[in-house]
Amino acid sequence: MGFDHSAAPTAQPGLVSVIIVNWNRAALLQAAMASLLREQGVPMELIVVDNGSTDASIETVRRFAAGAPFPVRLIANPGNRGFCAANNQGIAGARGEFVALLNNDAEANPLWLHHLRRMFDRPAIGMAASKILVHEEPRMIDKAGHLIYPDGQNRGRGSGEIDNGQYDRVEEVLWPDGCACMYRASMLASIGGFDEEFFAYGDDAELGLRARICGWGCLYSPEAVVRHHRGATLGQANPRRITLIERNRVLLAVKLFPGSLLWRNVAYYLARLCAGLWAALLNRGEISLHPTPAGKLCAALALLKGDIQALSMIPSMLRKRRALSSLRKLSPRQVHQLILSHRITLRQLTQNLARPRHRA
Repeated sequence: MGFDHSAAPTAQPGLVSVIIVNWNRAALLQAAMASLLREQGVPMELIVVDNGSTDASIETVRRFAAGAPFPVRLIANPGNRGFCAANNQGIAGARGEFVALLNNDAEANPLWLHHLRRMFDRPAIGMAASKILVHEEPRMIDKAGHLIYPDGQNRGRGSGEIDNGQYDRVEEVLWPDGCACMYRASMLASIGGFDEEFFAYGDDAELGLRARICGWGCLYSPEAVVRHHRGATLGQANPRRITLIERNRVLLAVKLFPGSLLWRNVAYYLARLCAGLWAALLNRGEISLHPTPAGKLCAALALLKGDIQALSMIPSMLRKRRALSSLRKLSPRQVHQLILSHRITLRQLTQNLARPRHRA
């Protein structure tokens, strides 16, 4: 499902392969790589996959590699292959027993990798989630694992909340955010990597839910902390981002949802749209990122574009849905219960999002 794991090198026990995907963010990339110089408490290697950057990113990686105390490899693509394909390239070349992802717009705290690695003491655990804080406002939570609405829309757990210790215990979460997480390499070898048709956004949700369906668990580590520049890739209000999120929401549901939720998808979607329209009238929720009537119309058109794009991709998702049947460990009923037990409410989806005072 995205990379040829049969060609991957033999995993080295205990080694963590950190993958950073980059596209034209040299300064942020430098900060992300430099954060890994802080004591991480595990043997590691770094793989940077560059998606055809035209800025100083390639030179930045080469300078960093010359002085790094751990192996650094660069995969330089001639063009932008997207988040999914680039991560799959990194996974295919990873030598570690564990694979960690770090966004190029995120910075790891000391011992980030150590705390994530501790979550894998049980063989059934295939994923570990970080506590991701907003870089510009470190007391604000960006994500502490993920929640999902029954139409396929997902949101970071605790997003926009002030960190008062409410997420300071190790616990099961639905899946980790791809901004900063760790996967067991053997899990990826058994179920495949990212679905490259997703390109970007919602890809970590698809991989995470697929892993859960295949019987793998996910634990959240509150001590594994990173700081993240929100929306630094395309910008939170970018129409392209809205289109990809909406398109991939539909693809996720078609590919992975049990029939008991899939046939209700339109009803859940309409309920979320109605809640969103009400929030728009009150200038609340994510729609408040578009303060003008023209901006709200642009967002609505981007949403519609995502739905239209999804229609042409449904046959491919249905083929992948059938192919997954041999790997399934959870029954449709169990998947239904899993999704509803990690459900985000409409009120949470449409509440005011706290925003950092300073932007990158």
